[in-house]
Amino acid sequence: MSLSEYKKKRNFKETTEPLTGAPVDGKHIFVVQRHHASRLHYDFRLEINGVLKSWAIPKGPSMNPADKRLAMEVEDHPYDYKDFEGTIPAGNYGAGTVYIWDKGTFELMNPNGKSFDKEALRELKSGDLKIVMKGKKLKGEFALVKMKGREENAWLLIKHKDKYAVDEYNSEDYTPERIKAQGEKNKAAAKVAKKKISDRSGSKAGKEGHP
Repeated sequence: MSLSEYKKKRNFKETTEPLTGAPVDGKHIFVVQRHHASRLHYDFRLEINGVLKSWAIPKGPSMNPADKRLAMEVEDHPYDYKDFEGTIPAGNYGAGTVYIWDKGTFELMNPNGKSFDKEALRELKSGDLKIVMKGKKLKGEFALVKMKGREENAWLLIKHKDKYAVDEYNSEDYTPERIKAQGEKNKAAAKVAKKKISDRSGSKAGKEGHP
């Protein structure tokens, strides 16, 4: 995947989502963005090889090792997306409210003394990426494991049993109520806007079909 797919899906005259972004040498960042679109999900992004490798997690990440969270791999995002939050306008790809739910840095569990990016890409290719997360909410060891016998882009995000692990976890419990309310409000507004666009298109088609 590359940024060409990301750019192809977006109208940058209407959305304020970033076009590019160059990573800073040193620590590799991660960001988790709560995305209240037509369906609520959490976007899990890891900086690897200059871009943000991305997965959509319907139920959100968990600190409970018993929760094996489905994570659907999506197109790479530009590095500057790590700072993006706000509203993607109705009618645009991913329309809805984006909130930075967690942010920090991550390391490879088994760096093997190799180039970070090369080793991370190798593990991704093998379908088993093991990392140590250093965020405000997500901490400790995690694994991203590619599912067999499912869609090509289906993965699982799994928390390892370590000192940060808990028995129960719901990412929504760590989301401010004002963000939840704003997401619902924007979702309702987007639905109304989408209906108006559909009605206008139908009306126009009807006029064109009559002399």
